[in-house]
Amino acid sequence: MQKPVRSEEEVFDGEEVSTLPVIRAEERAEIDARIATAHKYPRNITTFREQALAMATMDEETAESCYYQLPRGGKTIEGPGIRLAEIVNSAWGNMDCCAWVHEIQDHWVVARAYAHDLEKNVRVSFEVRRRITDKYGKRYNEDMILVTANAACAISLRNAIFRVVPKAYVDHVMQAAKKVAIGDASTLATRRAKALAYFNSLNVTNDQILAFLKKPGIDDVDLKDLETLTGLKTAIKEGATTVEEIFFPVPPTGGAETPAANKTEATLNKMKAAKAAENASPPQA
Repeated sequence: MQKPVRSEEEVFDGEEVSTLPVIRAEERAEIDARIATAHKYPRNITTFREQALAMATMDEETAESCYYQLPRGGKTIEGPGIRLAEIVNSAWGNMDCCAWVHEIQDHWVVARAYAHDLEKNVRVSFEVRRRITDKYGKRYNEDMILVTANAACAISLRNAIFRVVPKAYVDHVMQAAKKVAIGDASTLATRRAKALAYFNSLNVTNDQILAFLKKPGIDDVDLKDLETLTGLKTAIKEGATTVEEIFFPVPPTGGAETPAANKTEATLNKMKAAKAAENASPPQA
């Protein structure tokens, strides 16, 4: 797999917005009091790092949820997940955060969030839009609109928090969490089977997974591939993408493009044939 890259435009899906309302005198007094309290009890960076690392690496499940990966434009992008935003927000301290549904349109739900570092008096607002129609243009039912709205709120809040807390601190915690989530050679077989079972439960076959990873067989799925599968799992759970978008993309209309399913099978067969030929080659004298 290609090494994942971090693109700020893609990782921070959405846009920064100005959501400063007209603040009443009593509300301003409350904010000023909270800022004064934050200055009285300033954060300790060493304590932040210790607490954030402890929470992010407390167990495999938590560590898995601390980062995500997404295929975009022929490359893989990576970023810190919603759970890591919650951890960072808690450990960073002296923060005021909020997310809400700003608008539900015919085809989109719009969520907004802000994160305010009371100690540094840095405030960032973020807006995220999520489609509420399926690939056929049919509007979601009420339950799915609610699920999509909640995901949009969580993503907008994540983005706002990570615009306030310095990236260097976040990346340090994320990399530590990835090591716990992925494991090492001694745990590869078990965690690989677990990852495959998760996608199998979403009706993705092993052959489709192998074609996506560009690997000829299950035993060829290594720690780097496991990192990718874990990141995709988080992205799906957070609502940043869907199984269909990753493994069953809709082919362009009006062209002679081979359907996605046929492409998957052709790619896998080609890799299997190449590996079989390699194994069948006689040793060099």
